[in-house]
Amino acid sequence: MSFVEIQNEFMDYIKNPSNPLPDGIEQRRMSVYRELFFNNVKGFVSNAFPVLETLYSEKQWEALVQEFFVTHDCQTPIFVEIAQEFLIFLQSEYELKEYDPIFMLELAHYEWLELVVSVAQSQRDLKPLDADDIQSSTLCLSESAKVTQYSFDVQHISEDYQPIEPLETPRFYCVFRDVDEEVSFLQLTPLSAQILSFMEHEVETSFEAITSWLHQMYPQMELEQITQGCLQLLQQMAEKQIVLKA
Repeated sequence: MSFVEIQNEFMDYIKNPSNPLPDGIEQRRMSVYRELFFNNVKGFVSNAFPVLETLYSEKQWEALVQEFFVTHDCQTPIFVEIAQEFLIFLQSEYELKEYDPIFMLELAHYEWLELVVSVAQSQRDLKPLDADDIQSSTLCLSESAKVTQYSFDVQHISEDYQPIEPLETPRFYCVFRDVDEEVSFLQLTPLSAQILSFMEHEVETSFEAITSWLHQMYPQMELEQITQGCLQLLQQMAEKQIVLKA
């Protein structure tokens, strides 16, 4: 048997002890290995999704992480990426149980996004933006700011507040790291969300490009009205360092 085959047997048993025990390794030792691996993964998942965990009994949570551990082909040992792998597992592989909260996927996405924003590192030399420079600068969305929408009031979910039906209309948010390096959660109007999403997609843009795009999207609105509304929004976003300059 090749070394690769031995490794595969070892990992198959680590993931699921119903698989054959690898030749030449005693049961006790393999059980120790498996417990160490599983507890590490469980610790990563629990740290990344603390609110979600509180909504389950200890037995239910362990079963959920166990299913992820056994069935998902996780390719990374990195904490943030394991959290993303768990989210992918929930979104595309996991079949919801009757005791799973109706908002499970949105809450998991929100907690993952909080983690992503908290550790985001800028790959570009972006600078704070003064209000007077908005119309003349190259504008960028901060790399620690993410625009999203949810059908549940995810930022308030807890053991004591668990909604049983979605909101009448989805809400838009910007999850960002503020000037004190704390993760914050800002509710947006649909138009504000469109503007920030446009900036996120474009990577670098200008005030003129944003207002021109908005005027094409909403030709019924006067350009002056668009210009003033957009300037006011970007001033607010610059103050929070959600919008920066290149």
